[in-house]
Order: sequence, then C-alpha cells, then structure tokens
Amino acid sequence: MKKSLEKYELFITIFLIVIYLVSNLICLNNFGEYSIYTFLCNFILSLSIIIFILRNKLIKYYSLDKFPNPKKFLYFYPMILLIFVNFIGGVGINNTFLEILFYMLSMLCVGFLEEIIFRGFLFKMMAKDNLKLAIVITTITFGIGHILNLFNGADVLPTLIQICYAMAGGYLFVMVLIKSKSLWPCIITHSLLNSLSIFGVGSGMIYELLVPILLIGISLLYVRYINKIK
Repeated sequence: MKKSLEKYELFITIFLIVIYLVSNLICLNNFGEYSIYTFLCNFILSLSIIIFILRNKLIKYYSLDKFPNPKKFLYFYPMILLIFVNFIGGVGINNTFLEILFYMLSMLCVGFLEEIIFRGFLFKMMAKDNLKLAIVITTITFGIGHILNLFNGADVLPTLIQICYAMAGGYLFVMVLIKSKSLWPCIITHSLLNSLSIFGVGSGMIYELLVPILLIGISLLYVRYINKIK
C-alpha cells in the first residue's frame, strides 16, 4: 500500500464499516431485502470499492490477485457444505421472479462487501502489527455486526444465534485467507451462501437450531483441518 494511503488506512476501514452497516440498515428498514433499491445500494458501494482498489493498485495487497489451487488444501469441498446447509429443510420458491433476482444480486454484493471490508481492509490493516489479534478482532467484529438485525425487527434469540455462527464462519474465512493467500474462496462461498438462501425452506425450533449447529460445526472442524496444513 502507498504511504499516502497507509496514513488513512484506519479511517478508510472504519468509514467503510459504518457506511456498509448504516446503508444496509436504512435500505432494509425502508425497502426490504427484495427491493431493487437495496440491491442498488450494495452494488454502488461494491463498485466504489472495486474502483478504489483498481485505481490504487491494491489487488495484490487485498489478496485478489490469484486463485488458489483447491486440490492442495481442499478449500472448496467442505465450504460447499456451508452453502447446502440452506437446503436441509427443503427447496422452494416463495417469491416473485423480480424479488428473487434483486435479492440474489444484492446478496452477491453483500458477500463481496463483507469479505473485502472485514477480511480485506480490516484484517490487512491489523495483521501487519499483530496477526493473532487481527484474527480475533475480525472474527468478533464480523459476528457482532449482525446485531443490527435487531433494528430490522429480528427477535433477540435468533439474532444471538446468528452472531454465534457468523463468528464461526468469520473465523473459517479468515483462516482460509491466511492459508490460501487468496480472498476469492471466501468471497465466492459467502456470496453463494447468502444468495441461494432464498430457495431454502424450513421452520420450527429443531430446524432453527440444526442450521446454526451445522454451520458452526462445519466451520470449526474445517478450521481444525486447515490449521494442520503448513
């Protein structure tokens, strides 16, 4: 990173986190998650970050310059399980075509935004001084960020459960980034996990407990595996 930008790295990171969280909170409260306006909000922010990275030649700095060999670390196979957790209660279509389209496009942007902000800007900024602290802070921050769902009308218990499995997933993604030296596996998995969730069906206490348990279990078991890789 250029020295001129490095001086403002903390400010840029905090600014992006605040803008992302606040803008999504406003859009979800006013337009909902299936709206074209919510998609446009996330798309514009994604495009702005991409332009910033390209103009400042930060592709390598944020680990976007290469795609890892999946055969070496088996990155994608366990991570695919995370995506299919969406469908353990079944598959269904309960929305209109446009609702599905705008939701999926918006969630693809969200997957990119959350990875580039938390595992890109925040992690890279902190990892230069203290790698272990960077892992802890990015994991906790990513999980705690989901508490904003309470302002969108979510119940307390489901939100707390979501924070727990978001932390587990965040821990997995940051370890994949460290081992693979690429952010792409995290972006792709996160984006697909979010966007395909619209086709998942399921309800009831057993389902609501089973999904978080599977997400946490898969994440932690996979982290244990990749931590053994040199």
